[in-house]
This record gives sequence, structure tokens and C-alpha cells, in this order.
Amino acid sequence: MALIIGGIIVVACVLGGYTLHGGNLMVLWQPTELLIIFGAALGSFIIANPPSLIKQVFQGILRLLTGSPFNKAFYLDLLSLLYDVFDKSRKQGVMSIEEDIDNPESSAIFTRYPAVMKSRELMAFITDYLRIISSGNMAPHELEGMMDNEIDSRHRELEEPAHAVNKIADALPGLGIVAAVLGIVITMNFLAEGPERIGLSVAAALVGTFLGIWMGYGFVGPTSIALEHAAQYELKAYECVKSSLIATVSGQAPQMAVEFGRKALPTHKRPDFQELNDHVRSK
Repeated sequence: MALIIGGIIVVACVLGGYTLHGGNLMVLWQPTELLIIFGAALGSFIIANPPSLIKQVFQGILRLLTGSPFNKAFYLDLLSLLYDVFDKSRKQGVMSIEEDIDNPESSAIFTRYPAVMKSRELMAFITDYLRIISSGNMAPHELEGMMDNEIDSRHRELEEPAHAVNKIADALPGLGIVAAVLGIVITMNFLAEGPERIGLSVAAALVGTFLGIWMGYGFVGPTSIALEHAAQYELKAYECVKSSLIATVSGQAPQMAVEFGRKALPTHKRPDFQELNDHVRSK
């Protein structure tokens, strides 16, 4: 939603200011310039990135439009899930959660939290390390080192879509200049047709430069930053799980273990202690 609101503000302010200054909006409508700039941008984007990353970029943009799933409600469910697992392990023994870990789709614990189960990578992270904890006596610092390595790898993966979009944002002003140069080349054919015809052709060429810069800095660049923020919110879920698991391996009670995880969440999306307590009881 923020992406749409921001885009409307950018369009309204730029085109509104141009119109109020006496500009003619129809002059800015240059379909061939749009074809050159955005066609070249799309082609270079496809050349530079593997299909899997291209898919991730479009999925990420779609999530920006519909809202990130990694919000306070998601974090509440995540912490409640961890509490339930830790509580069962503490009361019934660590072997009691093996069936839940191996078949989370049929687990009475995991199925209570469908929002968390939709995040397959996070679910794999949770179940893998619960399996490691239940099957061995790994020291907390060894477990933490292993988790840090995986989180660093996941961090790089999550930021790849933002970096890919940012490179296109950097290229758009240059592609706008390409469109403008081609427009000037065309203008050379009209030198004998008088100032009015030449002026219109030069204006059309300059629109290419305007569109490349405007789209690069007004839309595509900010979108890459928004994708980076979305990646950080997802990464915080991994850090929350890591902190909780390390706490429970260190011997902390379930309520205290999830408190370690809660403190790892971003402040503006972090549920307070009472919210978490009420949510756990409701589940």
C-alpha cells in the first residue's frame, strides 16, 4: 500500500508542478521513448539475472503492493509456536517433538500457525535446528555459530532482489540518454522543416532523458530500498528463532526463551510482553 501511495504522490507532484508551470502534458506522451527506455531496461534485467531471481523480484514487488506478511501478527504467531514446542519438549521430553518436527503439516502444534507455515524457508530453518537439538548434545556456542552462518547466507539471498532492482534504477538515466540521443538523430532529418518542427522533435527527445531520470530516482530506486526493508523484516524472524533456540538450549524456561526471541524483533513491530502472553494463552 505504501508503494502505491508514494507512487501517487510522486506522479501528482511532478506532473502537477509541470502543469502549474504552464507545461503541456501531451508533450510528455512519447510511446516510442517509453518503448526504448523500458524495453532496454527489461532486456538488460533479463540478461543480468537468473530466472529464479527474476521470479523473486516480481514476487517481492507483489508483496510490497499487498503488504509484508512479516508484521506484528506474524511475529506473535512465531513466538507462540516456539513457546508451544519448547513447552511440550520440557514437559514430555525432547523426543516428544520428533513427530511434530518430521511432519509439521500434520502436527497439532504447527498447524495452529498457518501464517508461519506459509514461509517454507523459515519453517525449514525451525525444524532443522529443532531436529539437531533433539538428536544431539551440541553446545550452545556451536549451535549459534552454525545458525549464524545460515542466517548470513539467507541474508545475502534476501537482499539479491533489492540489489538487482537497484542496478536497473542506476541504468535508467543512461537509457533515457540513449532515447534522447536517438531523438536528436531523428531531429537531424527535420532541419529543413523550420523551427517549429525541430522544436517539437527536440522536446520529444528530451522527454526520454526526463523519463529515464524520473523513473530511476522516483520509482525504481525507492522500490529497491523498499525490497531491502522487506528483506530485513524477514531476516528478523530468523534472528528471533535463533535467539529463542539458543536460550532454550542454554536451559531457559519456555517463557524466558521466547522473551529472548521477542527482544530480537524490530521495536515498531515487536509485541509487548502482555500481548505475547495473551496470544500464547489464546492458542
